[in-house]
Amino acid sequence: MGRLKTNAAIVSTGAVLLASAAVAAAVPASAAAGCSVNYTVSSSWPGGFGASVTITNLGDAVTSWTLNWSFGAGQTVTQAWNTTLTQSGAAVTARNVSYNGTIATNGTTSFGFNGSWNGSNPVPTAFTMNGVACTGSTTPTTAPPTTAPPTTAPPTTRPPTGPADITVNTGTRYQTIDGFGAATWIWGSSTWSTAETQTLVGLGPNQLGLSIVRTGISPESSEWSNQVNALRTAKSAGSGVKILASPWTAPAAWKTNNSRINGGKLRTDYYDDYANHLNSYVQYMRNQGVTVDVTSVQNEPDWHPSYDSMDWNGTELRNFVRDHGWRVQNTELMVAEAVNMNYSYTDPTLNDAGARNNIGYIGGHLYGLESQGRLKPYNLANQHGKPVWMTEWNHHEADGSGSNIWGNPSNVAVWDETLDDIMRTVHRIMEANWAAYIWWYGKRFYSFIGDGESAFGTTAGAPLKRGYAFSQYAKYVRPGYQRVALTKSSKASPLEVTAYTGDGKTTLVILNRSNSAVNGAVVAAPQNVTRAEHYLTSQYSSAASQSVGVNGNQVTVNVGARSISTVVLTH
Repeated sequence: MGRLKTNAAIVSTGAVLLASAAVAAAVPASAAAGCSVNYTVSSSWPGGFGASVTITNLGDAVTSWTLNWSFGAGQTVTQAWNTTLTQSGAAVTARNVSYNGTIATNGTTSFGFNGSWNGSNPVPTAFTMNGVACTGSTTPTTAPPTTAPPTTAPPTTRPPTGPADITVNTGTRYQTIDGFGAATWIWGSSTWSTAETQTLVGLGPNQLGLSIVRTGISPESSEWSNQVNALRTAKSAGSGVKILASPWTAPAAWKTNNSRINGGKLRTDYYDDYANHLNSYVQYMRNQGVTVDVTSVQNEPDWHPSYDSMDWNGTELRNFVRDHGWRVQNTELMVAEAVNMNYSYTDPTLNDAGARNNIGYIGGHLYGLESQGRLKPYNLANQHGKPVWMTEWNHHEADGSGSNIWGNPSNVAVWDETLDDIMRTVHRIMEANWAAYIWWYGKRFYSFIGDGESAFGTTAGAPLKRGYAFSQYAKYVRPGYQRVALTKSSKASPLEVTAYTGDGKTTLVILNRSNSAVNGAVVAAPQNVTRAEHYLTSQYSSAASQSVGVNGNQVTVNVGARSISTVVLTH
């Protein structure tokens, strides 16, 4: 399990949420040099903690930033993401990375890190950005509206008559899509109900269309039955749903530390037993009517927390797969779900013909992936025809000090994080030729359907804004579709667009993260269009149907500001 989700997965331990005294208040009426910082301890464990930091720029726009603070109790940073972070004694310096240096007036950016502590872990209270003290504003924050403010209606969508702004080229094809998904509960007996599973994987109104469900393989076979109903329902209620099963650890007695937790390696004399253990899980599920399509060898072999975990290196993974992978039948093996797609965990398997022939997929997680420079095509995997899946990310810094914001479908902080962080990374994963994107828990207050936790204001089983946004991909870009090329005019330059073909359709997913609508955008499809559909999710809309103008092989759409759209063209 990765860093940012520690408090989500083991919430029963009581993750500590602390807010900085410099939390942003209302924005000053005129731009001036200034900033505010929200420093949150998002998770805590003996000797260690995870923190997230959000900077709000209250002055003129900046194109780069440096944030400084000092720790007051000897804390030490051990890992960081979305920033370049250094420490000298108590003094800490965080600098922007290539993709988050610009912060507009009243805009925000966020990063996170893990650290160690001994005795106490007080929250820093003094920050400076680019040499300016981040003192915030004394004006009370105005709550965001719960309904859309009055706006000028977009122009009527007319049939296109001019040159195209987005031209789809199906002659150039990229990866085949395996799907978009989320995880069930990994530990304990909790699971999705039948109705919740149907909401997550179904293709009807107010259903989200997930096509991959990730589940955990407990080291105790007595716990395997916990997820059977949800997985069986997913297979029957969805369309082409795949199951990915990931183990966090082998049984304790097979490991060098004789424990399920804190890493520890699988003893080599138990390699065959572990392979048989994975195979037994697959065959058990088959007997329950659940086909496990993909079985991972290990969740995060490079992360050794104080919960279920197991340590491998790339050579050990290669040896296990090469010598024992054949024992795991009726499924495809995946290697190896490293925290940020660290190639050292997968290259050895890909470079060994015997090992390579025993796997079907390469998996990796999104934590720190961008800052490590690996959110890009994995050329070695592509060379050998092994689809690459992003199998986990959990990101919910918008909750700050735990305020009741997630149940408000129009909350601006939730929407900004959803569009600018979550949906942006889905777009980038698609452009990098990865075949799947799998979120962490599908049912959680910050996820796709609510869990009913009163502190965060969601209704158990009800679709959340983040779920509707994710469905713009999941529901309409189906398994087996292929991503295809496109070109854009200058008018469409603010839009981030990917296009897909399958089932006699051309499907486009369009992110408009700018503050201005792009109205009257003309899309040119490769064939005449017999039916056109346009669905849009924004701060105030949830997968809402939009009007479309059609003329031969061209359609006109209005792409709202700060939105994600899906355009489905049937030929």
